[in-house]
Amino acid sequence: MTSVFMSALAGAARPVIMELKPRSASGEDLFRGRSPAEIVARYEAAGAPCLSVVTGRWFGGDTALLAEVAARTRLPLLQKDFITSTGQLRAAAGLGASAVLLTAALLPGVALARLAERALALGLTPFIEVATAAEARALPPCEEYVVAVNNRDIRNRERGGADTGRSRRLLPAVRATGSRCPVSAGGIDDPREAAALLSAGYAALLVGTGLLRADALESWCGELDGLRGGPPAPRPAG
Repeated sequence: MTSVFMSALAGAARPVIMELKPRSASGEDLFRGRSPAEIVARYEAAGAPCLSVVTGRWFGGDTALLAEVAARTRLPLLQKDFITSTGQLRAAAGLGASAVLLTAALLPGVALARLAERALALGLTPFIEVATAAEARALPPCEEYVVAVNNRDIRNRERGGADTGRSRRLLPAVRATGSRCPVSAGGIDDPREAAALLSAGYAALLVGTGLLRADALESWCGELDGLRGGPPAPRPAG
């Protein structure tokens, strides 16, 4: 059965998971005085199908941010953190998450498969992040999982530049996992790059820093729509 999170992405006119991340890896304040409520409202107005909430301390997040966002929106939420235990999965579900990040580079194959199964049992979509073809090949069958390519390097706490070419190189390996929702994540600042990745075959994108830095989110989204052949269809009222 398709999850709420994956259904929202599959039905999105603009399949961009928009992220709340308090600060960048270099320590830059990305909220810039805006409250989580303001950012959520901005993303909802931009037609976000899902939101990502960074709770990792590296980026200034915590679980209180996830709880606040969940109280402000009915959109499906991804919790982004280094999740390694069933207890964290239960906590994510209790806080209102619909999906959870599982990082292949940090979890042995057996542990990752076990956590993914437990996430599904709790109603959470496993959002499995890979950075190499070998990591993708080692995944269990992923029809019910999102498989995302991280364009940044977690080994240096994502402080270096992004390599969106990684997403292009790994797309065949990601497709081979059986995931119905391949995602390119991180370092997608330019609408032209976003459009190119969707055209290449990604079902959705995860964009955080680029949107939080954008002075005019509407312009960023409008440029993406134009590059993809026109504006999305109007969203139903309510």
